[in-house]
Amino acid sequence: MQFNILDLFSGAGGFSKGFDQIKNFKTVVATDFNKEALETFAYNFPDTDLIYGDITNKDIKKQILKIARSRQVNMIIGGPPCQGFSNKGKQLGLEDPRNFLFLEYLEIVKEIQPEIFVIENVKTMLTAVNGYFLEQIKKKITSLGYFIDYGVMVASDYGVPQKRERAIIIASKYKNIYLPIPEMKYNHIVTVRDAISDLNYLNSGEGQKEMSYINEPESNYQRLMRKKSKKLYNHVATNHSLQALEKLKMIPSEKGKEYLPKELWGKQKFKTTWGRLVWDEQSPTIDTRFDTPSNGKNSHPVLHRAITPREAARIQSFPDDFVFLGNKTQITKQIGNAVPPLMATAIAKSIREQMLADEL
Repeated sequence: MQFNILDLFSGAGGFSKGFDQIKNFKTVVATDFNKEALETFAYNFPDTDLIYGDITNKDIKKQILKIARSRQVNMIIGGPPCQGFSNKGKQLGLEDPRNFLFLEYLEIVKEIQPEIFVIENVKTMLTAVNGYFLEQIKKKITSLGYFIDYGVMVASDYGVPQKRERAIIIASKYKNIYLPIPEMKYNHIVTVRDAISDLNYLNSGEGQKEMSYINEPESNYQRLMRKKSKKLYNHVATNHSLQALEKLKMIPSEKGKEYLPKELWGKQKFKTTWGRLVWDEQSPTIDTRFDTPSNGKNSHPVLHRAITPREAARIQSFPDDFVFLGNKTQITKQIGNAVPPLMATAIAKSIREQMLADEL
């Protein structure tokens, strides 16, 4: 069976990149209201119809539905932003205005009637208010006529060098499609070293949007990331202030702000601020401000700088031929907000295997 995908709230395209790696899955329509993220999507998915705009706008919604039908969409994926999953939001439940994008997603499901849809979100969506919102979500989805499976997926279980945890819901029209089981075929958890040791150069302010590789790949993961790329893109180091550089020089390899005098700790309360990544561990969750040492544990293990967009993209499992467009702030948001492609690939692979089992 061929799955023609509509990617809602697509961002730069991490979810779609993962799905499109598997035979029979192709993203044919994508939509987002972040213009720069959609420009990145357009560059990397030239055959996809793109709709820029707010999904709550009636004209935009009509356009999405019209193009989705013309492209014979039978699968929807996406991560609608939700802020209302809290005790405070319980009174209004799913009708809380902060959850309106979640309901818009389900409205489009209702109109398109896809065979399968997949929702990605923060893991607290499943546990908020003792599971109250999860029960509401389950009722809403089953009332649309779908079977549902859900759970928390840990990116590192699927070959991503990062401890990222996300809630995943898979809904299917004709039978239960279950979340993929953790892939234990990996001999070891993929580490920061596996991900970026070949990019272990550049000082603060160095690098170019496009450059040649300097080092040979040093791990299977690096070979996988480089597979289709002849050039290295987005490997540009932040131009740090002299004050930031002085602080970084005080922090030994793979260590953190405990090595700074307390008066230099700054206002940030978190222990991880000014932390360096550790070579033989996984990265914590990559967020949208990984270019700022004071933001968290996102400085290079040994060099005096934050990780570059390409290093962050590697840790997110974007292959090297995936090019990010925009200025530095826009690119860091695109990478930090993305679904790790390898995690998405595991979902697509599992769906395909479960669907094929029916045909045997």
